[in-house]
Amino acid sequence: MNPKSPEARFRDEKPFEGLNISSSEILNSLDSRSPCPRCGKSRMYFCYTCFVPVALLEGKIPTCTLPIKVDIIKHRREIDGKSTAAHAAVLAPGYVNIYTYPDMPDYSNDERTVLLYPGTEASTVQELFTGKQNSQSYADSLLSELPSGYNVGTLMTKIFESHNKINSIHHVDKLPIDRLILIDSTWNQSRGIFSDERLQKLPKVVLQNRISQFWRHQKGSPRWYLSTIEALHQMLLELHVAAWGCSEDYNSILTSNFPKHSGVICDFCKPYNGQYDNLLFFFKYMYEKLHRLYKHEDLLAYKRPMQI
Repeated sequence: MNPKSPEARFRDEKPFEGLNISSSEILNSLDSRSPCPRCGKSRMYFCYTCFVPVALLEGKIPTCTLPIKVDIIKHRREIDGKSTAAHAAVLAPGYVNIYTYPDMPDYSNDERTVLLYPGTEASTVQELFTGKQNSQSYADSLLSELPSGYNVGTLMTKIFESHNKINSIHHVDKLPIDRLILIDSTWNQSRGIFSDERLQKLPKVVLQNRISQFWRHQKGSPRWYLSTIEALHQMLLELHVAAWGCSEDYNSILTSNFPKHSGVICDFCKPYNGQYDNLLFFFKYMYEKLHRLYKHEDLLAYKRPMQI
């Protein structure tokens, strides 16, 4: 996508347009830090080590019910207060677990677990439903069509014509996976975790492209590198829409090219209507707070190129 195109400019001007994210007015009522109800450490909105909201916000912020379990493997050098991984654990309690590498569960017997990580063996979300037997592989497509300046390590940057079912709705009664693994780190740090044989054995999945709105700058990374909470939201969005489509009443900037579920709703179909949008509750609030202090175009994170 051309960063100067009308679509790119609109995404930057209204990045949360149409998403069903709860009002964050309750967060504006806090003007100072308060103790975490578990560890007692001074926190502003939530504790990023205990993954609970501060006492003043208990029962007052939204929570999300997720269709799968999520494990986030955090690099030991990743700064807790700067990572968005904690957002997921706070907003989806009971569904999200965070581990500090090398501590992680044994996934050797989890046949329905996938790792979100781009690479030559990665499948698209659609291929989780269809399998890869009858389609050109992500690696073959990417390597043969790779434009100058792109890297196989980036997220999928184009949709290939050979994937003629990229936006199919499968009307399934059960999702193809039960657990998702994400790596929470900078791109360079993630490669060390990814090489761990416990993760190498897992099937890999790659996302469709999405412009990151994360304000934390990573030198040398393109705008397609998503923060952890953005990546989780995108994965769940793609998974849900592939299974059951979008509600005809739901129109967001992120689903403008996704298929609508029209006609009679089957018993097990649950068209997407923003069920996971509140995962971006803290992200949206912090984004807007930062943008009240600084101009979007002045922040280094948003000057990153669309490709490397």
